[in-house]
Amino acid sequence: MPDDDLFGPPAVPEQPSAGQPLAERLRPRELNDIVGQAHLLGEEGSLSGMLRRHSLASLILWGPPGVGKTTIARLLAAQADLQFRQISAVFSGVADLKKVFEEAQRLRRTGRATLLFVDEIHRFNRAQQDAFLPVVEAGSIVLVGATTENPSFALNGALLSRCQVFVLRRLDDAAMILLLARAEAEMERALPLTSGALATLRAMADGDGRALLNMAEQLFALPDGTMLDEDALAQLLSRRAALYDRDREEHYNLISALHKSMRGSDADAALYWLARMLAGGEDPRYIARRITRFASEDIGLADPQALPQALAAWEAYERLGSPEGEVCIAQAVLYLATAPKSNAAYKAMGAANRAAKETGSLMPPLHILNAPTKLMKELGYGAAYQYDHEAEDAFSGQNYFPDGMGRPDFYRPVERGFEREIVKRLAYWAKLREEKA
Repeated sequence: MPDDDLFGPPAVPEQPSAGQPLAERLRPRELNDIVGQAHLLGEEGSLSGMLRRHSLASLILWGPPGVGKTTIARLLAAQADLQFRQISAVFSGVADLKKVFEEAQRLRRTGRATLLFVDEIHRFNRAQQDAFLPVVEAGSIVLVGATTENPSFALNGALLSRCQVFVLRRLDDAAMILLLARAEAEMERALPLTSGALATLRAMADGDGRALLNMAEQLFALPDGTMLDEDALAQLLSRRAALYDRDREEHYNLISALHKSMRGSDADAALYWLARMLAGGEDPRYIARRITRFASEDIGLADPQALPQALAAWEAYERLGSPEGEVCIAQAVLYLATAPKSNAAYKAMGAANRAAKETGSLMPPLHILNAPTKLMKELGYGAAYQYDHEAEDAFSGQNYFPDGMGRPDFYRPVERGFEREIVKRLAYWAKLREEKA
């Protein structure tokens, strides 16, 4: 059986034909033709360096859809003179992998190595991923895995340790302009779009080169003489759905961006990330829960109204639902972003937690224990307790920590917002406590 029959399509496709989709006809035939990934494939790029040194190792290509992962794998195989074999983790199992490995070993005995490209490698479970370990270690194959998920979470540590991870970038506007210019050259005519509509088309693709070319192909099929502006384009084509998966990395990336924008007091950025999450289909209740946490973690008593504002927005959303209730969450995000910031309460709780673990089961001092029985009174429970409301300034200055434990300093308010007043109160009480001691 010929090798090509065993190992699928050649690394570099045959010359494109007119019947192929536009994206396939424009698939780069050299690494230099790939756009948007100069950090990997440019003169000083990491992958370029591996090829110059003839040291192509197993690797993981991590990036969003439509940025060239499959094409890079094919061209790496061609340039390194490796037999190209491609499988998809969606449709393959361990039995398929074993067959591929056996074929690669047979081919290796003839002096030819194999590059195995595994699309969506994160779809393999732990046992399936473990199957790669012996063949990668033995050098039977050069593994190139493609994933849209963070490899730190999606792949086994053992497999990751045997591969280098390369991050592919979302295509920027310059790369999208170049792709459209190539499409117009291939079709030998300009896209039937105004300059504003061209910008809208690029935005609709959202960094996905394949999606951009697929939409361009639809536009080239329009009757001669057609010219579309932004509105007409939006009516004709559907915008590519924003890259967002509520239980994957993008979910955590965007909530992190929202949280840090509010912490940085950038109300506009916070609104942008809120809108991105809502556009991606995030549950507004999740956002409400996270901003409620933020109100205490990053504002605390610098603005005591922050927590009530967050809770009020959460409750208002529960009553109104979407989309009406989303503006209530937006109002809370604006309030929190523009409030004075303090993480003193958050840090104080962390310090108290550490102290509680270190001090074990120390008893409270006897004078602050209740004595509901005669025996407890005889043992001194509640003895010498000073009722603060009867003391001058309603402050007795007594010790409330366990006997023998030094007085820690957990809560350190900042000189911002309402905590500025708390600083004054604590300093006053510290002075009284020292005088009474």
